Order: sequence, then structure tokens, then C-alpha cells
Amino acid sequence: MAAGGPCQPGPEPVGTFVRRNARERGPVSVPGRRKAGPGRAGPAAMAEGSAELELFRRQWREELAGGAKRRRQEAAEPPAEPESRRSAEPPEPGYLALARGLLDGGGPPGPAPRSPAPARPAGQPAGDGGGDGDDLLGQLIRDLNEINEVPFFDIQLPYELALKIFQYLGKAELGRCAQVSRTWKILAEDEVLWYRLCQQEGYLLDTSISDRSCWKLVLRSCRARERALKTNWKNRIGAVSQLQYELGKILCDVHSCDGVVIAGYTSGEVRLWDTRTWDYTAPILEPAHGPGDAGPRPRVSCVRISSSLAVAAHEDGTVSVWSLMLGREPIHCYQHNQSIQALALGSAGATVATASGFEVKVESADDRGFWQTAGTFEIQKLVNFLNLVPDVTGSPVTIAAAEDIVYLLKAQVPGKVLHSVYGQPVTCLDVSAHEAAFGVKNFGWLLNEPNQILLYDLETSQCLKKMGNSIGDFTCVNLQNSPPNMLVSGNKDRRVRVFDLRRSESLCSLYAHQLGVSVVQMDDWKIVSGGEEGLVCVWDQRMGTKLWEMHARHPVRHVWFNSHSLITANIPNEKSPRGGSITDDDLTAHRKHRGIIYAYDFSVDQLAVESVIPICRSSYDEVTGYSYNVGLAVPYDNI
Repeated sequence: MAAGGPCQPGPEPVGTFVRRNARERGPVSVPGRRKAGPGRAGPAAMAEGSAELELFRRQWREELAGGAKRRRQEAAEPPAEPESRRSAEPPEPGYLALARGLLDGGGPPGPAPRSPAPARPAGQPAGDGGGDGDDLLGQLIRDLNEINEVPFFDIQLPYELALKIFQYLGKAELGRCAQVSRTWKILAEDEVLWYRLCQQEGYLLDTSISDRSCWKLVLRSCRARERALKTNWKNRIGAVSQLQYELGKILCDVHSCDGVVIAGYTSGEVRLWDTRTWDYTAPILEPAHGPGDAGPRPRVSCVRISSSLAVAAHEDGTVSVWSLMLGREPIHCYQHNQSIQALALGSAGATVATASGFEVKVESADDRGFWQTAGTFEIQKLVNFLNLVPDVTGSPVTIAAAEDIVYLLKAQVPGKVLHSVYGQPVTCLDVSAHEAAFGVKNFGWLLNEPNQILLYDLETSQCLKKMGNSIGDFTCVNLQNSPPNMLVSGNKDRRVRVFDLRRSESLCSLYAHQLGVSVVQMDDWKIVSGGEEGLVCVWDQRMGTKLWEMHARHPVRHVWFNSHSLITANIPNEKSPRGGSITDDDLTAHRKHRGIIYAYDFSVDQLAVESVIPICRSSYDEVTGYSYNVGLAVPYDNI
């Protein structure tokens, strides 16, 4: 019989059904019988009822006798079939014995307890218990077993409504509901429910429900892969590669987005790498050629990259914009009169902001791809930091920090001062879609306040929070890439601090970098920080402990990571070291001055057998080695 809900009983045996009717209503009613009215005589009604009951019993007895006769004939002449498939005749079902007792004596045969009905084979329909003699009873049972609705405790719900209720359950609750009954198991394993859970947990967001056949297994595999990646991160299991370009001379600036790395060099060249496909033969981005470009090109001062554009600014004030889809030639160029101090590129859309001297210029492209100047702003002081507010519809919004003043710049609107306190210069800046966070330095002679991080609302221009109480300067802050209501910062006092924006309190303070923290980024469980001494540290944010570290010669200026990869860049402060002339032919002798880019891969799909990040930073394929390139990293587990 079909399974029901946890509190919905299944169809009762026919004997019990008939016996209960006999107790409640007297003789079993048959089609065509009428109840005795108030005007009819009692004995006449009783006689008519007894006659009809005897007729019903006689028809039922004849039908049962005919079925028994057919069974005896089949037993006397069995059909030819293998001996292994022959079995003894099954005993008469319990409900037929009860029916015979009702027909013979009008009541159940004694107070013996009712035995449970035998289990029905998987291929046998409900009601086919002993042959053809139970046609009426089999039809009754089949009618009872036809459940077109989902049993939901003491009511019956349509499938769509029950599915809507199950959408509020998680993985564990759906697993428990699948153990209740067969109907609930089918409902709890519906593809709509598990596809919704995959989307809620951030897996395969760009796929539709028809792209996979079993979303429950997809969710299980995604979670297993996530656990494996976390284990590789914690145990330092993975592959590491160096992104080098010797002809570019000394590394000037590095930026990355979704695994694509852009680097600018003192030779004026701009290079791309795509670490997602491990394609290290990526093209060199060509600058715009003018009539007077016969001599050496000026060095690159800033580079930025997004999912569709790459931008580079040179020392002579030239800004070049490339499309990652079209090729090496720039799609847009413009010129400043002085060198460029800051560069910003919009994460979505085609918007570039540059700061040169006291001028901030914002360039953007329209729907047809034509570039134009969205706005030009005159600033009172030199701009140190520049950011574009992400996810802005309409005119782009720029946040510029010039010494001790923070500006909010919007096209076709005069510049607005967001924050200004004389004697408290801004030391770092980062923005999100609705807020801006920046560190301020207090000299101590004007206000008796420590160095802090201020959080401003961009819509109301009001200060929301003041966080931190440090003697050292805050050198870096990351708000855009941090989890919701969280902020991570680095300080010159060698500490990495994580703040809760709801309580304005520091959740943890991590001590590692001897010369101060230069760059930091975090996600929901780990923190990656870089220091001025060239050390990259990976932390477990919840435990507050260091997992592992790697060291290089120059300060760490760029850190980016996602679930399976990590990119770090060590950029030297000295761009023209002694003996590093561009006319020098011996490139290998001055490798220690150039800086280096590391790409780590913790993906289980590309993981080699027992592949561990090399503990010795030399490449092992060089003829000669140098003392500055044979240092060891910790832990010392593979020499």
C-alpha cells in the first residue's frame, strides 16, 4: 500500500472497514437499498433488509467459491515453468477470512487480534491478494491507495504548495524530511529545492536549473571541493610560479583582477599574465605611438585592470586604456601636463580617474564605446589616494584624498568636502558602494586623539564610526573586499587589526611584520597580509594564528586572492639602483633589484602529487646562484 505522512494512517484492511460499518450502521448496505422511513412498519422493513442481506451474501459467496474453484484448477494443472519459480500456494489473506466470517455468521470470527497484512511485492498492484475472487475488495483498496495529494500531517496539500513550504528548509532539515515517507522523500529531493540551495551558498551562479541532472550531488561535490581547498590553504599545499619579464627592467606597479595580472616596468612596457589558464606567454600591451616617440619610453607609474579594461599611466602624464577583448593596441589615450600620482579604474563599466598635480580628471565611455571627459576638478592640494565608487548608476563618483582633505567628486556637480581636519593627514583610503573608510594621522599637538580609522556614509556625508586607538599610522585598509560589517587594516606598529563595524571594536590583532604592514586582504575565514620587510603571512582569522609565511627581498605592495589562488607582488622602492642602468648588458647580475610576482595555485584540479610550495626561492635551473636568492621560508618541512 502507498506510504503516507507521519501522522496520516494508511488504508485500513477491508475486514476492519466492513466490521466497523457493521457495528455502526448494522447490516452492510448495498446499492439500491433504501432505509426504512418513519411511516413503514418495523417488521416489514426488517424482513426486506434481511432478504437483501441474504441476496448480497449469496452473490458474494458465489464469487468467492468461483475464485476458489479456479485456484484449485490452477493448482491441479500448473503451467510449465522452471522449478525455481514454483512456490507453495500463499495462504488466504486475512481480509478474505474476515469476509467469510461476516458472510457466514454476520460478525467477526472471535476476538483474536488482527494480524498485519502481508507485504505486497514491488510489481504487484494493490488489492491483488489471492486471485480473481477479490475483485470488489481489490477495487476498493485501489481506490483507497490513490493519493494525488501530499499528506501533510492531518491535511492534504497540493504538491506546489508543499514545495513552497519546503523551500524554507536547509540541507539537514530536507534530509530528515526525506526519511518520513516515500511521498516526502520525493518532495524533499526535488531539483528546485537543491538548485535554490546551490544559489544561496554561491555555487554555480551563472547556470540554470536545466544544466544539471541532480543538484543534490552538485551541491555535495561543491562543498567537498571547498573543504579540500581550505585544507590546501591551511597546510600550504599547492603550486607556486614566478611571473618574470627581464626585459622590463625594474618592476614599478602591479595589479590583478580575477586571476589576470598586469605589471608596469621602468622600461615603459606593460605586461599581462592570465593565471587562470597558466598562460605565461600573454601579449605585451603596446603604447600609443606619436610622431616624437623615437627615444626611450618613460617608465610606468601606475597600472590598473578590471574584467574588461587595462589602464597604465606613465611618468610623462600619458594614460593608455586597452580592451582585454580587442588586442594590444590602446582604445583610448589622453594626456596630463604633469606626472600622475594616483590612478583608479571602475570595477564595472568603462570609467578611469587620474590625479596629476592639483587636477583630477574622470574619463568614461558611452554605450557606443566613444570616450569623453566626464569631469575635471581642481583640488587645493596634491592628491595622494584616488578611488571610484563601485556599482554607481549614472555619473561616476570619485573619492579623492589630498593630504588632510577628503573630497567627493561627481560629474557636473562641484566638488564636495567629505572630511577635513587640519593637521590630520589621510594615510590610507578604500571605498565600497555606500561607505568610505580612511585612516587619519594625529600629530598630537592639536588634538589629544590617537590615530584612527573613520567610516563615512557617502549618501549623507556623515561620519558613522571611529575605530582604532593606535600610536602608529594606519598604512592600509580594505573595506570593499571584506565580509559584510567587517573591515581589516594594517598599521606601522606591525599589527593587522580586524574591526566589527556594528560595534566599532577590534575583533583580533595579529602581530607579525617587523617593519609595518603594507597591504592586507581578508575573507570569511582567512587573512593575507604583506609587510615592508617582504614577508607574506596567511592567518586563520577565527583562531588568530599564523598558518604559514613566505619571504622575498622587496616590500609587498600588492596582494589578491580568491578561493583557489593567491597573487603577491614585491616591488622595490628604488627604481634606479646603482648598477641597474638600462644600458647594462648583464641582466642576471641585477636581478635582486627588479622585484618579483608570485602566483600560488591551491586548486585540487591542478594539484600535482605531493606538490608543496618550494622552500628555497631559487629556480634550481640557473648555472650560478646568489646569497640573496637562496633564503629559506618557514615552516622548514621540505629542503
